[in-house]
This record gives sequence, C-alpha cells and structure tokens, in this order.
Amino acid sequence: MSDYLLAIDQGTTSSRVIVFDSGGAVCGQAQREFRQHFPADGQVEHDAGEIWTGCLELCRGALKNARLEARQIAGIGITNQRETTVLWDRASGEPLARAIVWQDRRTAGHCERLREAGHERMVQEKTGLLLDPYFSATKLAWLLDNVPGARDRARRGELAFGTMDCWLLWKLTGGRVHATDATNASRTLLFNIHEQKWDPQLLELFDIPAELLPQVRDSAADFGSTQPALLGTPIPVTGIAGDQQAALVGQACFEPGMVKSTYGTGCFMMLNTGDQAILSEHRLLTTVGYRLDGKTTYAQEGAIFMAGATIQWLRDGLRIIDHASESEALARRVGSAHGVYLVPAFTGLGAPWWDPHARGALLGLTRDTGIAEVVTAGLEAVCYQTLDLLEAMEADGAGRPKALRVDGGMVVNDWLAQNLADTLGLRVDRPVVTETTALGAAWLAGLQAGLFDSLEAISGRWRCDRSFEPRLAESERRSRHQGWTEAVNRIRSDRPAG
Repeated sequence: MSDYLLAIDQGTTSSRVIVFDSGGAVCGQAQREFRQHFPADGQVEHDAGEIWTGCLELCRGALKNARLEARQIAGIGITNQRETTVLWDRASGEPLARAIVWQDRRTAGHCERLREAGHERMVQEKTGLLLDPYFSATKLAWLLDNVPGARDRARRGELAFGTMDCWLLWKLTGGRVHATDATNASRTLLFNIHEQKWDPQLLELFDIPAELLPQVRDSAADFGSTQPALLGTPIPVTGIAGDQQAALVGQACFEPGMVKSTYGTGCFMMLNTGDQAILSEHRLLTTVGYRLDGKTTYAQEGAIFMAGATIQWLRDGLRIIDHASESEALARRVGSAHGVYLVPAFTGLGAPWWDPHARGALLGLTRDTGIAEVVTAGLEAVCYQTLDLLEAMEADGAGRPKALRVDGGMVVNDWLAQNLADTLGLRVDRPVVTETTALGAAWLAGLQAGLFDSLEAISGRWRCDRSFEPRLAESERRSRHQGWTEAVNRIRSDRPAG
C-alpha cells in the first residue's frame, strides 16, 4: 500500500494542496490566492467555479512537485473554510450565484428577527451555535429568496447545497457523491449535534427544503473516488473536516482539556471536551470536534474573524507594508508598550461579543505614532482576542490548559508567538508542521485508508518545534489587556449608553 496522502486545504483567501507521507512530512505542495468579491458593505463572496478549477490544478501541481503519480496516493483528505455557502444545479453542476462567505454579514437582520422572536435558546440547545450571520442557514435562505426561481427549484430537488468541502467532493466525484462530514454539518445551524442528523424544526425555522441537503458521514469515511480523467486514475476520498476541526486533529488534541488555536484568515481556538457537548454561558460555540466510527467527540470553540486578514488589510488596504513577513521586524523595533490599539472589527466582532454591527477602530494615536506602531497593534490584536476566548472558556468551567498548541501561517512569526505567551500567561507550543489544517485532513484520510490504526498512532507523530514561555509580569499583562477591553467597548454597537 502507498503511504502518501493528498490534502486539499481550501481556505478563505487561498487554496493549497499538500502531499504528505505517513509520518507527516511534506513531500510536495502548491498554493494560490483567489479573488475576493465585496459587492456591498459587509458582504463577501467567492466564485465557487474558480475555486474548483484552482483546486484541481493545485492537485496536479502538488503531485508533480512531489514527483508522484495519482496511483501512489492512498487517499485524499479535504479541509475547508467552514460555513461558506454554495448553491448549485444538480444537472449542470454549475453554481447559481457566487458563494456567500462565512465573513459575510448581509443576514444580520434576519438573525436579529429570529433572536427577537425568542428562537436563539432552542437553536443553541440543538446546534451549539448562536443566531449569527456567520453560519450557513441564513446565507442559504438568502440565496433561495434572491436567486430567481431558486426556492421552487430547490423543492423540486433540482438544486444542491453544500459548504466548500461538499462542493469540491461533488466536483471531484463527477456529481456522484453529495455528502459532507459531521464537523461541517455542525456549522450550518441546521444540524442537531446531539442526535447527529438534520433537524426538521430547524429546517422549518429557516425555511430550508430538505431536498437540498447532503448526506452526513463520519470525518474519516468512504466519500467515493475521483473521476479517473481528473488526476489520471481514481483516488479514494477518505477524510473530510472543517478547517478548525482538521487543525484539532492535526495538533493531536485528542484528550479532553487539550486546546489549540489556529491563526489563518481568522483565529479559532478549540477545546476538546470529549463526549460532553458543553453548552456555553459565555457565548462560545459548542461544536463537533470530529466523528469517528460513529462516535462523536465534541469541542468548545471561540471564533475571531480577523487575524491574518488584519495583516492582509495593512498590506493591501493601507499599503503600509509590502509583505506580511515585515511585521515581525517592525514589532521588534517598537515593543509592546506603545498604547496603540487596533480593533479589527471590519466584519463585526466574533466571540465572545458576537456583534455583527461593530466596525473597526484605531485608538490611542499620538503625534509619534507611525507605521511600526500600527502594524504592531495589528499583531497584538490577535493576542488580545485569543485571551478573550481563553477567559471565556475558563468562565464556562474549563480548567486552565497546560499549554496552547498554535498553528497557521501567522505563527512562523516568533515575536507574535512570544507576545501570545506573554498576553495569555501560558506556554505556547508551535509544532514542526504549522499547516496543521492540511495535516489533520491527511491524517483523517489515512485513518480510513488504513495507514493508521488509531488516534494514538497519530499522536506519536506530532512534534513540537519550539515552546514559548511567558515572561511578562502579571500586573503589566493585566494592564495591557484592560486597555484592549476599553478599546473594544468603544466600538461595540450594543455597548451600554452613557
């Protein structure tokens, strides 16, 4: 049997394909960014067709770079930006409109009306989620209501809905398989995470025809095989997980109490809670961590919408840096005690605030504030938001973890990793392979393909590259975070009057 695995990591700003060996070493990869569409304030869209053709080309490129042929791949794992909503025609395989991205806020009013009508507690109890435009259900309802004829066609079974994993699987299998996994299903607001099925009451609440929905399978399962013409020979698709759940697997956080935080476009902290779906009282999310052999492992999650996207904005929006890598040198020059706070609420605030109407702000400016201070404040904002999530988890009863395992493109920045440890007052562990979303998808695929016989076998392959110990005085740590909290309160749309 071949011991190579191919992971498709379909992210928010770029797609990447990585070929791993069974030890987790990268053998070859390919990556490209794709276009972001912003049709109106608070609206974000992707061209699902562009993403599909790009991913196919990247699969071919990664195989070429690894000097491997398709027949040498034991299985494909797919991991994806979650909640992003695609609606397509079953007959033609073409999208009816551009995909609505998880960052999109256009359905904030819909969510508010449902909340005011008293539905949020029921929704939270069934799904573990909150009524927020972040999730898929109101995005799908918007498409059905705004694409001419879509709702009638959906009821006739002519259309299909899916998140990006489901869309790519459909295209890879030539439309033979319309399926997703439990982690992605759990992010739609339509899936009962306790009963592990689409919920009729939720479908009625959001007015979603059941005919649209994919089959829900385990995270390591038989998802069919690729069309032979695509890559030269059929390859089985054997693993699927949403990006943050894939990172939980890639970080080998298999024991209750283990926690990881991924720093990509957004920042997402996830705590393994075992077989307990703990309902948060501090506006965190309860979600499926992974489902294997029919057994569900749950997680608690905090979502930050802007992490790497903040640095991307400094680069592409303000144009004050040419490359994200410049941020580390600028931060080292400035240090941390400069009093500038950047609150990157460009698409609202995520956990634990959940304020879709908040907008970004830059506070604490003086005459000697320059580019370096603004860039450093962008990095610090990621750390402060992570602390907000950690404190919310602790308030919900989670014990303080021994360490935080971090991954994603941002954590190659040593200054950021050290500042994160200082801000949290907690050891930060960075693995050898920081692209753990792709690695987790590969490991799930390897479980189903028979390369690994247990999660323990995967745990033994996790390697720490470097640990960062906190070295900031507690009083200084608290003072800086208080300044951040005051800055956030300045821009919240739901802040108390006066």
